[in-house]
Amino acid sequence: MPQTQSLEEFYRAKMQWMPENLRQDLGHFNVFRLDDFVGPQAQPVPYSRKDFYKISLMEGRNRYHYADKVVTIEHHALLFANPLVPYHWEQLDGPQTGFFCIFTPAFLHQHTAGQLGSFPVFQPGGQPIYILTDAQRANVRQLFEKMLVEIGSDYVHKYDLLRAYVLELIHSTQKLEPAITLYRTGNAAIRIASLFTELLARQFPIESPEHRVRLRSAQAFAGQLAVHVNHLNRALKEVTGKTTTQLLAERLVQEGQALLQHTDWPVAHIGYCLGFEEPAHFTHFFRKHTGQVPSAARIV
Repeated sequence: MPQTQSLEEFYRAKMQWMPENLRQDLGHFNVFRLDDFVGPQAQPVPYSRKDFYKISLMEGRNRYHYADKVVTIEHHALLFANPLVPYHWEQLDGPQTGFFCIFTPAFLHQHTAGQLGSFPVFQPGGQPIYILTDAQRANVRQLFEKMLVEIGSDYVHKYDLLRAYVLELIHSTQKLEPAITLYRTGNAAIRIASLFTELLARQFPIESPEHRVRLRSAQAFAGQLAVHVNHLNRALKEVTGKTTTQLLAERLVQEGQALLQHTDWPVAHIGYCLGFEEPAHFTHFFRKHTGQVPSAARIV
């Protein structure tokens, strides 16, 4: 199962050093030349989620895997990666060059009207790849070059300027048409099932009364994976023999039993943590799947 790569793991793997400002409340930002990370011996980036946002200018032939889709990049493209959906890219033949920047949501939080996920380029159901003309590529390169110069400067307000460059990159890209030459991979069902399993597993265990299950329906999972809900159900049925609803219900029951037996939280609050707005709905769900009411599961 693919694991989420943290900022710390990124720096340990790629740089062998850790920035001092990695987890500041104001957010983290950095920018790199892709040339420093690619070459004849480079391996395809593992298929995984990141806990940070990433924008990459890819120059050269590459193949980008996103959910159950793949797009081949023949020349120049911008790639937008969000923390919700796993992806990976692999180099094809020919020279490789470009840039990429990484940042946490906090870096832009106070400077955007909404959440980063509201930008079309970062929405899980959207298209994260934009093919560039030579002129568009030149403009994007110029922005990345400015970022590289500014990140190394002593200007006291350099991060304000870097935020402006990132937002300019996002907004100028959203005016372009995304790449639409997508095809599904041959093992799409297995990949979708793996991604669903990861998204489901990452919601558990519930370790505090403030923690609440966020994805509670087949439609919600399909939206996160950028696939149609019927496609998700078919894939899971093919691989596991069960539907999305059945798999989700099994995991909710398992977590509910654990919380009932190992915490003293009120039954109503446990139901709320599992996504049930009304205690009666949790009681009905639990009795349907276990044959007993939640309070009975607390009797040892």
